[in-house]
Amino acid sequence: QVHLVESGGGLVQPGGSLNLSCVASGFAFSNYAMNWYRQFPGKGRELVATITGAGDQSNYEYPVKGRFTISRDNKKNTVFLQMNSLKPEDTAVYYCNTLLWKAYWGRGTRVSVSS
Repeated sequence: QVHLVESGGGLVQPGGSLNLSCVASGFAFSNYAMNWYRQFPGKGRELVATITGAGDQSNYEYPVKGRFTISRDNKKNTVFLQMNSLKPEDTAVYYCNTLLWKAYWGRGTRVSVSS
């Protein structure tokens, strides 16, 4: 059974940093790309960053480019999202995602950026 479990969210001041983690189980982790999405209150989920199975390529959406870094540890079945220079508009619930025979999602971790 596929499971994705996010952690690392919390309350941080503008300009601060957080490092989100997502532990995966139930599939051959290193064979699949992993994604981070976020969802603002009352809106749909939007893609934040993607990393290939081998971890050799990553892509970022414009709002986070240069501030966020996605990485993975295939020995620990874990994908990370290092978030620096956080802004209030980064406040959202962040979800880990992968596409196997269907899309799988974690339950999310809440990030709040406020002074």
